[in-house]
Amino acid sequence: MMTRRSTGLLGTGVLALVMAASACGSSADGSPGPGGASSGGGTALSVVAATNVYGDVVKQIAGDRVDVTSIISDPDADPHSYEANSRTQLQLSKADVVIENGGGYDDFLDTMLKAANNSDATVLNVVRISGKTAPSGGELNEHVWYDFPTVEKLVTQLVGTLSAKDPADASAFQAGGAAFTQKLKQMESTEASIKAAHSGAGVAITEPVPLYLLEACGLVNKTPKEFSEAIEEGTDVSAGVLAETLGLFARKEVSLLAYNEQTSGPETEKVKNAAQAAGVAVVPVTETLPAGKDYVSWMTGNLSAIQTALG
Repeated sequence: MMTRRSTGLLGTGVLALVMAASACGSSADGSPGPGGASSGGGTALSVVAATNVYGDVVKQIAGDRVDVTSIISDPDADPHSYEANSRTQLQLSKADVVIENGGGYDDFLDTMLKAANNSDATVLNVVRISGKTAPSGGELNEHVWYDFPTVEKLVTQLVGTLSAKDPADASAFQAGGAAFTQKLKQMESTEASIKAAHSGAGVAITEPVPLYLLEACGLVNKTPKEFSEAIEEGTDVSAGVLAETLGLFARKEVSLLAYNEQTSGPETEKVKNAAQAAGVAVVPVTETLPAGKDYVSWMTGNLSAIQTALG
């Protein structure tokens, strides 16, 4: 869960605009708005996804049989800073399926769904689907799209949901889901290969964003929890914790730094500079799809960067 980062404010002015709206424009990721034509000549299902990560997963499975709106898609923006607007609200009111991350990441969606009053929409909460919970005395790492088994579970739920809403295209959804799952299995195999070669190697992070991926590769996070939590929550890092974090690089305790490019500040810049000065590889990570990437090419690139950093 997060404090600063569970944002997305829905003001009364936005709600008023929604009530007055009567038509929906293009989607947030540039695809047609709800109501486009499917490949079979019927009406495409409307899917609204919290981020373009989930939006891309849907498109990989369903193709042009769905119209996908990805609410958060700017690769240069902090997803947690998103503020809801009337167009998003209207899209939710017309959606057949909504995919939210959950776990405190996109609480604004729950607020907007209540206001949308769309009882026909099926809501898929990915954290809930994952079955992951906060560890005893700790906080849940809600960045579950970096966990391939969780994405597999989402694919299964998504195929079932789309098939129920559009039985005529069920076989196509099932084929798309099977093909996408095979790609996930291939990336899990790469994780296993990294783990076999580098299990136990230390790594540092600026935020918990890629931790599921790093842990699946057998890598051990050495970053003081107080540092990554402070960065994630937007609070000050104490001088002692910062010094302890910087010391990881000088003492060569870590083989790479996973650096969230979408949220940076003075403390994270100091950490990145310390890594570079010590000759420790910096692996950039993001929370939304980089421009020109789909989910598989993005995650494959992340795995390749980790392999290169580990030598």
